[in-house]
Amino acid sequence: MKMKSIVIGTLFLIGANSYAQHLTLKADNIDRIVKELTLEEKARLLVGRENSKSKTGVPGAAGTTQGVERLGIPGVVLTDGPAGVRISPIRKGDSQTYYATGFPVGTALACTWNPELVENVGKAIGEETLEYGCDVLLAPGMNIQRTPLCGRNFEYFSEDPVVSGIMAAAYVNGVQSNGVGTSIKHYAVNSQETNRIEVDEIVSQRALRELYLKGFEIAIRKSNPWTVMSSYNRLNGTWTQSSPELLITILCDEWKYDGLVMTDWTNERRTSYDRVAAGNELLAPGHDWQETDIIENVKKGNLSMDIVDARVKRLLEMIVKTPRFKGYKFSNKPDLEAHAALTRQASTEGMILLENKDNTLPLKGVKTVALFGKTSYDFIAGGTGSGDVNKPYVIDLMTGLSNAGLTINEDLKQLYRIHKDFNDKANKVSGERKELTELKVSRRSIERLAASNDLAIFTIGRQAGEGRDRHIDNDFNLTTDEREMLEDICNAFHALGKKVVVIMNMGSVMETASWKEMPDALLMAWQPGQEGGNSVADVLLGKQTPSGKLTMTFPIMASDVPAVNNFPTGTGSKHGDRRRNVDYTLHEEGIYVGYRYFTTFGKKVSYPFGYGLSYTTFAYSKPVVKATANGFTASIVVKNTGNVDGKEAVQLYVAAPNSGLDKPVRELKAFAKTGTLKPGESETLHFHISTYDLASFNEAESEWQTATGKYEVQFGASVEDIRATATFNNKKMFSSKTNNVLRLNRELKEIKP
Repeated sequence: MKMKSIVIGTLFLIGANSYAQHLTLKADNIDRIVKELTLEEKARLLVGRENSKSKTGVPGAAGTTQGVERLGIPGVVLTDGPAGVRISPIRKGDSQTYYATGFPVGTALACTWNPELVENVGKAIGEETLEYGCDVLLAPGMNIQRTPLCGRNFEYFSEDPVVSGIMAAAYVNGVQSNGVGTSIKHYAVNSQETNRIEVDEIVSQRALRELYLKGFEIAIRKSNPWTVMSSYNRLNGTWTQSSPELLITILCDEWKYDGLVMTDWTNERRTSYDRVAAGNELLAPGHDWQETDIIENVKKGNLSMDIVDARVKRLLEMIVKTPRFKGYKFSNKPDLEAHAALTRQASTEGMILLENKDNTLPLKGVKTVALFGKTSYDFIAGGTGSGDVNKPYVIDLMTGLSNAGLTINEDLKQLYRIHKDFNDKANKVSGERKELTELKVSRRSIERLAASNDLAIFTIGRQAGEGRDRHIDNDFNLTTDEREMLEDICNAFHALGKKVVVIMNMGSVMETASWKEMPDALLMAWQPGQEGGNSVADVLLGKQTPSGKLTMTFPIMASDVPAVNNFPTGTGSKHGDRRRNVDYTLHEEGIYVGYRYFTTFGKKVSYPFGYGLSYTTFAYSKPVVKATANGFTASIVVKNTGNVDGKEAVQLYVAAPNSGLDKPVRELKAFAKTGTLKPGESETLHFHISTYDLASFNEAESEWQTATGKYEVQFGASVEDIRATATFNNKKMFSSKTNNVLRLNRELKEIKP
C-alpha cells in the first residue's frame, strides 16, 4: 500500500511538471500563468530592458519588456515617439533602410482643431509601428503648456486640457486601430525640463484636477490607451512614480483605467519596489538591481506577493494584445509614400495665418523670391530628443517654393550654402556641434536684392527639445541680428512697393508684438514634418486655405505669463539647500494658466487662444442650446461668406454663474470643425456638454461641483472673438465626491520663501 502511494505521488509530480512544461501563455489563462511564475520570473517581467541589452529589440527602439521563454511569454518592443516611429534607419550589414515618416509635431496637430485628421495621422504612425516590428508607441505627450518656455512644448498639444484630452484620444484611437499600443505621457505635471528628474512641482488640488489631470482623464475615457507613463518629477513632495494616490486612487479607482502603467526612463532612483507598490507594472528602461530590489523586499515583507501578482497580471494582459505575442509577421515596409502625402496635408491644416495685410497671401504674380533666414535652407521638421524621428528626407522651404514654380535668388542660395559649409567644417575641426548662427546679410545687399526680386521671405527658426528649457533672450525674443535684418528687409522691399512675408518655423510660442506690424504677412508653420517646405508653399500659393487656430496664447512679453515668475528662467535663487524653480516650482497661478488668466484679468496679448486667419470669411448664426437629462446640447450654423473654399474651427466656451468658487471669465468646453465649405455653403456644428464637463473642483469639499443657475454658452472664432451666444439654465446641483488624496500639506502662500 505504501509503495502504491509512492508510485501515485511520483506519477502526480511527473504529470505536474509535464503540465508546467507545456503550459504557455494565452489570453484566457493569465491567472494560471501568474501562479506558475517564480518570484524571480515575476520580478524579471516587471523590469524592462534597455534596447541594447535585449535580444527582442528593434534597432533604435527605446526598450523592451523581458520574457519568460518556458511559459511562452515574449518580450515586446517599446518605441518613441509622438511625431513618428523613432528607430534606427540604417543597420550594419543590411542594405535596406528603415526610415519612418516625420509627421508634424504635437502642437501643429492640435492647431488643426480636427480630431478626425489627427486620428488619421495616428493610424499612419500606428501602421509604421506595426510594420517595423514594434508593439507599443511611447506617445502622445500631453502635458499642459504652462509657459511658452518649456523646452518640450512642441510635443504637447495645448495650454487647455480639453484640447489636450480630445486630441490625445484621437491620436491614441488612430494608432491603436492597428493592434499596437500607446503610452500617454507624462503623468503628471511634467511642466519643465530643467531638473525634470528631481524637481518638486507644487500645485493646488484644484489646479491639479482642473488642468493638469483633466486632459489625461479625457483621453482615458475617450480612447483607453494601453499604457500610461508616470513622469519623473515629484508632485507636492512625492515622486509621481511612487504615488499610489496618483496611479491607483485617481487613475484606476476614479477613472476606471484598467491598462498598464510604466515609468519614464529612470536610471537612478533609490528603490524600485515602492514604484511597483504604487501602481507601476513596468519599470523602464530596466536594471538588474531593480529585479534584486523587488525580490528582496518581497522576502522582507515590504512588498506583498498579492501586489506583485496584480502587477504581473496587468502586464500579461497587455502582452497578449501585442503583435509580437500574436506572431504577426511584420514587413518592414510601411506605406511611406502615402504617409508623406498625409503629413503634407496635416501640416498645412495646422499652420496659423497670423497677419495678412491687404491680402498679401495667397501670392499673386510673384515669380522671383529673395529667401532670407538660415532655416529657409535648413528647415526644422521636428524637435530634438525622443520626439525626433529618423526621417528619409526633409523638404526645406527653398525646395518647396522651387517645386511650386517660384525662382529662388541664386546669390542668396549660394551665400547661405557657404555659411552652412563653413559652420560644418568648423564643427568638424573643433569636434563640437555648435548650432548654425543666423547669417547677417548687409543692408546694401538687401537693397540690391529688393530691386531684382518680386518678394522677400524671411524664415525665423527656433529649435528646442528634451532635457532643456528655452530662454527669453535670443530664443523667445528675436535676436539683435534677426530684428535688424527684418527691419532692413522690410524697409528695402517696401520702398519699392514690394511685399515681405515672415515664416515662423518652430514648435512653440515666441514674442511677436514688437515686430509683427513690419511684414505684410506672418505665417506660423510650426515644425511641420518632413514635407514642411512643400506644405508652406501650398499655403503661400493658395493651394490650401489656412484653417489652423492657436491652441495657446501668444503673450506680448514672456513676463506677462504669470507662471514665468515660477519657472527656471535662470539658475534659480537658493533658499537653504533648495533652489526655487530648480529643486521646486510653485504653481502660484493656480487655475489661471493661459487664456484663463489673460481673459479674466483683462491682460492684452499679441494673439489670443483660438486665433487664426483664413483666405475666406465665416458667419455664425442660429445658436441653439437645449437642456438634456445631464447637461445640454448646442448647435451653430457656420456659413462661408468669402470667395474661396475653407474650413472653420468653432470653439464653445461657457461662462458660469457666481457660485462662490472663483471662476475664469470663460472656459473652453468643446470644439468642432466644419468640412471644406464652398463660398455660400453652410454647415451646422453640434456639441454635447454634460454637467460633469461644467464642474469645478471644490477643494474644501473634495468634490466636483456644477452650480445651479444660468450659464452663458458662447460660440467663438477665438477666446476674444465670440460670434454668438445662448443660455443654459442648470436647475439641479451636480456633485461628485473624490478622495482628496493629493492635497498640499501647506498652502502655497506658506511655502513661499
